[in-house]
Amino acid sequence: MRRSGLLRQALLALLAGLLAAPAQAHKASDSQLSLQVQGANLSGHWDIALLDLELALGLDANGDGAITWGELRARHAAIAAHALARLAVQADGQPCSVQAGAQQVDEHSDGAYTVLPLTVQCPRPPQNLSIGYRLLAELDAQHRGLLRLADARGRVHGAVLVPTEPPRHFALASAPGAWATLGDYFVQGVWHIAIGFDHILFLLCLLLPAVLRHGPQGWQPLARQRDAAWEVLRVVTAFTVAHSITLAAATLGWLALPSRWVEAAIAASVVLAALNNLRPLVDTRRWALGFGFGLVHGFGFASVLADLGLPQGALALALLGFNLGVEGGQLALVAAVLPPALWLARRHPAVYRRWVLGAGSLLIAALAALWLAERALGLQLL
Repeated sequence: MRRSGLLRQALLALLAGLLAAPAQAHKASDSQLSLQVQGANLSGHWDIALLDLELALGLDANGDGAITWGELRARHAAIAAHALARLAVQADGQPCSVQAGAQQVDEHSDGAYTVLPLTVQCPRPPQNLSIGYRLLAELDAQHRGLLRLADARGRVHGAVLVPTEPPRHFALASAPGAWATLGDYFVQGVWHIAIGFDHILFLLCLLLPAVLRHGPQGWQPLARQRDAAWEVLRVVTAFTVAHSITLAAATLGWLALPSRWVEAAIAASVVLAALNNLRPLVDTRRWALGFGFGLVHGFGFASVLADLGLPQGALALALLGFNLGVEGGQLALVAAVLPPALWLARRHPAVYRRWVLGAGSLLIAALAALWLAERALGLQLL
């Protein structure tokens, strides 16, 4: 009895930790940096989210929750100085000067961005270019820079810049390496799953009941472990196929939905999946639940790639690598969750039913409901 009580306390502490997960919009913070090599110079633009600049500089002067054009214009010099201090360009080992022109504002899928026109002057036409990126390095560990670099021959090099990592190097004399692009976006796909709390909780809602069977007596442990493995395989495969379809369609520009609708729908999918564990309406066909909501989650995955603007060849590689990374992250989650869930469901079925499936699903539903309110109504609750 004492052992069971300690086990329940540990599970409660773990489940309560879910409430500490940030109730943020699904799309992680990023900026879009586009550069074109023209002889010894480069030109382009740098799009930075106003929400990120508000975090770094405090643009909302009157504190009313809205950044006006007047407030933004008054801080143009500070924005340019802040951004340029965190961008370093070198050509063949020699530093290049970077200057910013008059700023504009543009709307992206996740809100308003300031647009910094850039002029980069190098000592000579670069054969090898190095870009150091440190925007928000001290404020947001999840921030990334999405780079589109076109060389003098029109070949496009794409990369995801991490503020805490060393400068990235690009050999402009040769075409971009396919394996490098694939590997870069594979890592970002894994990272996207790791920080995508809504995706993780949705998958958890589908995985937790996979080791049980619902019948007249309620939830009962499965007689054979292979039945649980088969159920997980069906659920994860359905979710993978579905989000791969909409990820590709959205990234290639075939379908588009407003980011706010997508983020709210993702939060709603987590709420419904969690409530289904408490009062099952979809029991024997949870794979159908995974497929249906997986179509929505695919639009969320696509948000990180939608604004990159790569040509079709590089975009296809980026899409493939990112999708493979997402699948790798999902398999890691399954590997971490399934064995202890099987063990606990068979050894302590009452504890698993009440504290893991029951209390866990209830906490997930409550957290996702907060996400839904924030995203649908534009509120800030946590």
